[in-house]
Amino acid sequence: MAMGIGCNAAGVTGCRIIDSPRERLIAILTNSLVPCNGRFPTLIMLITLFFMGFGGGAAGSIATALILTGFIVAGILATLGASWLLSRTLLKGVPSSFTLELPPYRRPQVGKVIVRSICDRTLFVLARAVAVAAPAGLVIWLMANVPVGGGSLLTACASVLDPAGRLMGLDGIILMAFILGFPANEIVVPIILMAYLQTGVLVEMEDQAALFNLLAAHGWTVKTALSMAIFCLFHWPCSTTCLTIKKETGSLKWTAVAVAIPTVLGAALCVINNWVWSVLL
Repeated sequence: MAMGIGCNAAGVTGCRIIDSPRERLIAILTNSLVPCNGRFPTLIMLITLFFMGFGGGAAGSIATALILTGFIVAGILATLGASWLLSRTLLKGVPSSFTLELPPYRRPQVGKVIVRSICDRTLFVLARAVAVAAPAGLVIWLMANVPVGGGSLLTACASVLDPAGRLMGLDGIILMAFILGFPANEIVVPIILMAYLQTGVLVEMEDQAALFNLLAAHGWTVKTALSMAIFCLFHWPCSTTCLTIKKETGSLKWTAVAVAIPTVLGAALCVINNWVWSVLL
């Protein structure tokens, strides 16, 4: 779980330390409920713009950190809850004890550790990321630049998804951005800005006031920001994590379950959030 906060793919790989196949599978299936580094920039942006304003000084920074911590705690609680539910439904069994045997102490070989870490960990994960990122980048460019009607293929697809997005307190553009952001969570917001500004290329905005005004002009409210924060926290794993889950489990079925668990939870919470806001306001 702790490794998943850095990278869900690394967290899935780290589950190898668990001896019990059943408990290892539970840990793999629920690891994506913990927010990874790729989701933190989006969560921080939403907190800063819509929950705290873009000022506040030191007090504002502390409050932002506390709210972000609350989202992390929510992810941890969801992980524990989903693990508990899986252990009593799909993956019933007798809990096992955890014993970690310490290997005999040996003098560290720094060079060997660095080489093996690069070959076995870094290059391994990067190769999987590139295998999906390259074709995904082409798809994103085509979606944004192929004209359809009075707009692009991206906006046309977003209009189809708009009813589902509105039900979740979002819009079609946001939902489409999450789908196209499958290779990496970091590109979700740039895709949204690309669609709103119709630039045809991924966009980043450093001016917080300009970013807030753009989002507000497209109907964003605190409700929209909260729904997006929820869906950012709970949605399908990124491509690298999915490939890692497939390799670790050797099963498309369990990979699909790992995708479905956070997605169903996130969509349901967004619908509930939208309904609550509609009732209260």
